[in-house]
Amino acid sequence: FMILPVGAKSFREALRMGVEVFHHLKSILKGKGYKTSVGDEGGFAPDLQSNEEAFTLIVEAIRKAGYRPGKDVGLGIDAAATEFYQNGFYFLKAEKKPRRTSAEMIAYYENLVKKFPILSIEDGLSEDDWKGWKAMTLRLGKKVQLVGDDLFVTHPKRLSRGIKEGVANAILIKPNQIGSLTETLEVIKMAQKAGYGTIISHRSGETEDTTIADLAVATCAGQIKTGATSRTDRVAKYNQLIRIEEGLGKRAVYKPPLRWRPKNSSE
Repeated sequence: FMILPVGAKSFREALRMGVEVFHHLKSILKGKGYKTSVGDEGGFAPDLQSNEEAFTLIVEAIRKAGYRPGKDVGLGIDAAATEFYQNGFYFLKAEKKPRRTSAEMIAYYENLVKKFPILSIEDGLSEDDWKGWKAMTLRLGKKVQLVGDDLFVTHPKRLSRGIKEGVANAILIKPNQIGSLTETLEVIKMAQKAGYGTIISHRSGETEDTTIADLAVATCAGQIKTGATSRTDRVAKYNQLIRIEEGLGKRAVYKPPLRWRPKNSSE
């Protein structure tokens, strides 16, 4: 689960919003008796009853931080659906109906988008479920950002297929996944030319290297995914972005690229 500070006017403000929501969420979890230890990417991992409970708690944290869900801060999902896809079905053990088809998963996401201010869904279906991805893009592609991570694996051939088939509308970029900076830039250029959103991303088991922060600015990617504002390996990237913004001064332009806004945004 992620938050997207789409209402910020500068990166510094966006980061502050993220930090405030993070700490309010920690207080809420503590108050409800949940554990607040963090995982590899700096996020909380409490033993919740359902996915909807997670969204409800994050929305509460956004409001307690003084922001409007959907207007100032939206929600994002990294479903990593390949991990629970087997023999043509999706298995969600914590839900009332654990086994679902692609069509049922799409309907499930549609329902979540109606209930909560969700702006981005990453890997909503399996990396090999191209037919399902196309159907999901037709149903949800004009409402939310649909990000391919496992789907595209930062590879030009898979992205090219996605563009031709009208699959997804954004790509997660992991420089060390494709293997070289040259290939990374090629994929970013291809995606941007096709009108796809580009999100520069960290990996699990990160270091304090800040290259992806510079890459996000250099390519005008508009989005970066680098974990919660916790753990030095994650915070290092945010600090570098602040330094870049300060260095650019009045030339710095911060404009969140998401064009989607949920209808149920709270004022």
